[in-house]
Amino acid sequence: MPYRRLPNTDSARVRALKAALEISFRTNRYELAFSFLLLQKLETFVPHYELAIRNHRQALSQQSTRSKEYNEKLRKARLYVSHFIQVLNFTIIRGELKPEVREFYGLKITSKSAPSLLQDAKVIEWGENLIKGEQERLRTGGNPIYSPSIALVRVNCENFKQAFNNQKTLQNNTQRFSEKVAEYRDEADKLILSIWNEIEAKFADLADDQRREKCSEYGIVYVWRKGEREKLEQQKQAEEDSLTLPFSGAVEAK
Repeated sequence: MPYRRLPNTDSARVRALKAALEISFRTNRYELAFSFLLLQKLETFVPHYELAIRNHRQALSQQSTRSKEYNEKLRKARLYVSHFIQVLNFTIIRGELKPEVREFYGLKITSKSAPSLLQDAKVIEWGENLIKGEQERLRTGGNPIYSPSIALVRVNCENFKQAFNNQKTLQNNTQRFSEKVAEYRDEADKLILSIWNEIEAKFADLADDQRREKCSEYGIVYVWRKGEREKLEQQKQAEEDSLTLPFSGAVEAK
């Protein structure tokens, strides 16, 4: 026999709730298969649940839309930070600057390679180190480094820092709305279960096919187990075939 399957996605939950709500619009409340108390909960709950889902989806969409711009600003900031350190090291190798100047930028005197910039926050951190370090070095009478200049490093790092903060805000919004939907999801499951239980109890005295048909009108979903429907159809076909066969061993008329 088919079994009742509760919804397991937000869209399916909303469909189940709205199916019960919609049938209440065209049915006298005294004839509804579930209680007036549940109907009141349903009418109050559905708009809030739909709003929470909509807010979550909009937050995800905004985060996704901004991600391309974010990644491009990250790429450029990482590139300028890395190139500035490379140029700094080249000037030291050529003897134009002493290895000790690395300390201005928070680098080890013996370091000959750029630090790891795989983490987004590290790009911001090292960008700020380079900007501060270049300012300190120039105040001691040093000549500015070019290709790239610290001005270009600053512009690209500030652009990325702003994008980083905006992306964090979007991520926090998405997380907050996701948690809100999760809260409503638990309540939705309990409400659907209560409504479906009352509906099935209302039609419990009907034959199985009639009961499932009535319950389905209220949004209850029934699913056949694998092979059950085919087996039932085969049984019905066998019964129909047996009715059409001629009687064997008929008694001869006297």
